[in-house]
Parts: sequence; C-alpha cells; structure tokens
Amino acid sequence: MKKIENLFKKSFAQGLKPPENMTVSQWANKYFKLPSTSAEPGQYKTARTPYVTEIMDAFTQADVHKVVVKSSAQIGKSSILLAVVGRFAMLDPCNIMIIQPTLELAQDFSKDRLERMIQDTPVLTPLFYDLGKTRNPNQTILSKFFTGGRIVLQGANSPAGLASRPIRLLLCDETDRFPTSAGEEGDPISLAEKRQTSYWNYKTGLFSTPTVEGESRIDAEYNLGTREEWQHACPNCGEYHFLSYKNMVTDFDEHLDEHNNRNVTVNSVKWRCPECGMEFTEIEMKNTYQRYVTKNYQALKNNIRSFWINGFASPWVSWRTLMQEYETAKGNPAREAVVFNTRFGVSYKVTGEFKDETMFLNRREAYDAEIPAGVLLLTAAVDVQNNRLEYEVVGWGVEEECWGIKKGVIRGAPNNNTTWQKLDEVLDKDYKLANGTNLKIVRTFIDSGYSTSNVYDYCRANFHKGRFAIKGTGVIGASIINKYSYPKNSGVMLTIIGVNNGKQELFSRLAIQKAGAMFMHFPLEDELERGYDQSYFKQLTAERRVVVRAGGLIQSRFEPVSAKERNEACDIRVYNLACLKSLEITDWTKFQVQTVKPAVKKASVVSKAVDIW
Repeated sequence: MKKIENLFKKSFAQGLKPPENMTVSQWANKYFKLPSTSAEPGQYKTARTPYVTEIMDAFTQADVHKVVVKSSAQIGKSSILLAVVGRFAMLDPCNIMIIQPTLELAQDFSKDRLERMIQDTPVLTPLFYDLGKTRNPNQTILSKFFTGGRIVLQGANSPAGLASRPIRLLLCDETDRFPTSAGEEGDPISLAEKRQTSYWNYKTGLFSTPTVEGESRIDAEYNLGTREEWQHACPNCGEYHFLSYKNMVTDFDEHLDEHNNRNVTVNSVKWRCPECGMEFTEIEMKNTYQRYVTKNYQALKNNIRSFWINGFASPWVSWRTLMQEYETAKGNPAREAVVFNTRFGVSYKVTGEFKDETMFLNRREAYDAEIPAGVLLLTAAVDVQNNRLEYEVVGWGVEEECWGIKKGVIRGAPNNNTTWQKLDEVLDKDYKLANGTNLKIVRTFIDSGYSTSNVYDYCRANFHKGRFAIKGTGVIGASIINKYSYPKNSGVMLTIIGVNNGKQELFSRLAIQKAGAMFMHFPLEDELERGYDQSYFKQLTAERRVVVRAGGLIQSRFEPVSAKERNEACDIRVYNLACLKSLEITDWTKFQVQTVKPAVKKASVVSKAVDIW
C-alpha cells in the first residue's frame, strides 16, 4: 500500500512539474540529434557553428517578434530552423507554419529534413507518433500534428494555404526566391503574417541568401532590424571586422581551357586587416575571437533582430574554395551573381542597360562558315506582327556559348498561308559547318500574343518538327520557363515565358566580355546577309531595367529606353534563350560527345541527341 502511495505522489509531482525553461540553443545542445545521413551525425553542438547561438535564442527573447537571417549557403541555416521547431514543439507547443518558395520544395523539406529530425530526436518522436501504431492518419507530408500543436508546410506559390487558420510561429525559408504574389492574393509573407494577429507572443523567422541588389527582400528586412554582423577580431590589433572577399589576398594560377573558359587554381588565401594591414590565414582567423556586432540598436524598439553571416565563417567550406569560385567567375555576371549570393551572402548588382549599340557593332566577328566552329545545335524564335514575321536562328555550344546565325523579316500577314510557307523555308533549311556537316533547327518558339489562332494552327501542324507556341508573362519573379498550359480546343501545348527574368538573363550574358561560357557572338555582315546591322543592335539594347515599388515590395522590370525604338531583336533573343532552357541540357560535355564524335553527317542525329517533347 505504501509503495502505491509513493508511486502516486511521484507521478502527481511529475505531472505538476512545469516544462523546462530552455532557450533554443540549450534545447538543441541537449536534445537535437542529426540523422545518420547528415555530414556530421549525432548530437548537435552549437560550438561547431558558434554564430547560430544568438540567432536561435532570439526566438525565445521576450521583446523580439521577428528574426531575420541574411546568409550564404552552407552555414547551418536549416539546422537553426529545425531546432526552433523542435524546441517549441516540445516545450512551448503551438501552431507552426514553414513556408518554402514552392510547394514541391516544401514537400522535399518535410521528407528530407523535418521527418528525419522527428524520427532521430528521441524526445520528439512520441510527440508526433503513436508508437504502438504502424500508421497515423494525422501525419502527412505537409501537415504534422503533435501534442498541443501542429506543423503546416506550404509553398509561397500556393495562396490557398497561406490565408487560413491562426499560427503563432511562422518560419519562411529562402524568402528571396518567393514569388512577389501568391496567385492573385498578394505578398505571400504578408498573407501568412496576418494569421498571427491573434497572438501577443507570435514569432516570425525569415531566412534567405540575398539575390539582386535593390530588390532583395532579405536585404530590406535585414536593414529594418538590428543589423548584427558576425565579426572576427584581428589577432594583431584586436579590432573586429566582417570578413569580406574584398579583404582577401589570394595567390592563384590561371589558364584558359579548350573552350576559352578561365580556370583558376588557388594556392593560398589570407585575410588582410583593413585596420593594421597584417595578414592572417583561415585557421588563424577561425581560432580568433568572434562575436556579433550590432549596427542598429534602435530596431529593438520595433521588436526585430537581424543577422548577417557569410561563407568565410562556415566550418564546411574552405576559403580556398570560396576564392577559387570567385576568381573563376570574374567577368561572367551570371556566375558572379551565384558566388556573391550563395558564398558571400551579398546581393549582386546586375546589368540594367547599355550606353548604346556601338560596343556590339564593334564586337562582331567573321565566321569561318555559315555555322561557325563550336556550334552544337540550333534553335529559332519568331515574333508575330500584323504585317510580318521576325525571326532569329541561334547556335549554341558548350556551356551555352551562343552565336547569332541569321536575323530576318518575312513580309506578309500571319493569316496568309504564303507567309508561313516562307517561314518553313527558314526553319526547314540545312545550315552548314565548315567541315560540310549540316545542322537543322531542333526547336522553335513562336510568340502567340498576336494572331493567336494562326500561330496555334501552324504549331499544331508542325509539332513533329519541334515548333511550339509561347506566350510572355510580365509577372515579376516568373522564371524564364514559367509553366506549360493547354489552351482549350487549341490542340497545342503553350509555353509561358517569364519575360522579366528572361531579359535580365539576356542582359547579364550580353555584359560578358570574353568568349567562353554564355558569351554571345555576333557575325559581321557577309554575302549571307545575316541581318546583324546597327538597327538590330539598337533593338537588342532598346530596354533598360528599372526598380519600382509596387504593393509595398521593391521590384524590377524592363521598360523601353525610348518610345521610338523597336525591341523585336531583344524579345526574339529572349525567346531563343527560353528555347534552349526548354531542352534541359545539363551536361554539355556529354552532349558534345554525342553530337560531334563521331562526326554528325545528318542533322537528324543532332535532333535525336536532344529530348524533343
């Protein structure tokens, strides 16, 4: 009887025991387990990445409602997010929402990250699963119930899930990749934040690598917060500094490969203190004192803490790797942007316009044949006007190096069969390399914005030749291949092109100065009358990028430099770029072997090497 009484007292006392009062970092160091599939499985330790502690603990700081993290990739961002989820699920249960850029990414995060944490962290498993059952209907990929709360995962592109049910903890991952509007409902983050209004103790976390200077969401949110930089003390003078590529002293060797691409081998990297001028190695700087230095204390009045970390603080990426990627990418805006965003954690200033067409006129070159050496496949694009078709044939080589082949105009109304027959002469033609090999155009994109029914009729009849209708969308943030649709009763597949992203991609490639990856070649006029004259280049550079504020968000779009200038050449080159992207060639070296070795004698061989729809 006494034993039963003692057992009852013990059970009663434990039942009344309050939950542990732990910060997120304390919870992570005690309970959070990394799965066996991770690079460093086992008990999580914040000491491995000391910069995470302040970020984690900001989520349990009473006077903080929003935590913003601007960072490079591979700094442990996902572990921060998961630790926040785990701590609240166990010690402070509530409704939680995790938003990824797309619904597909939300599903991947749930399966690859969230479910593994729940299964491998023993204190969480019984909260989510009835271990006596083999299947729990309450647990799905995008919705997970636990004792006292629920986790919902959503895509920023899915408005239906962003505007219902109250949530207290909101975590948004890679916010700079979010669309500016969830369908027609508006900003996805603002939609989700409205679901927090009934909670006095709500928490919001925004995580992202930055993207474009002047329109990066994470930049703007970071600047509204405390702006806490992860800084290192100089081992000599003791002054604290944010480690930047600008202060790295790099010794490297470089050479050009067979495709004229610049390859770099970094021998050593040291950081030079901007205060005293002394230089130190990566090991010396990672062993020195480190801390967050706050630049905007006033932001605490608005309950926002913001943090900035880059790859130079990461234990998983060496300085040699970072600077090798940087030195290799120099001169190629498309590649530079990736390094700046994902390695240095800074937004990239993109090319917005060119002074005039002169630089491209002067850049023209004589080709050795109708199709110059280096071209592996041909695409074409067509712009439809009320009295003409404007077209361009473009050649593509290794790493998307590009050659303009032929730009022309077919006079005639699009409702006249003769007009389309003349287009057939261009698109069915065999184009010759210097070695006598013939290439055919493997795919053509035709704009259906004007004379839509005639474009559909032509594309339906020529589907077997790889000719497809397209339509542009001006939606900010829409990817260059945005989506595919099937207009009712049309019998065609319509490809929706994100014109703003496409033009930014085009302008970035036009800014590349050296032949090689993504460089754009243009031919001198010759007996073939290729069409690359001053008028063409005026059209190619007829627009400029402008940054505007719309719906409370900073956005960029392209506008005509002058109302007098036509822009068909710009549009058609964007369509050609989209046409190439639709082919989804991921391994150019392999593609080159398939198409060139053994030598191609018939264009059909080239066509078979590409996965035509």
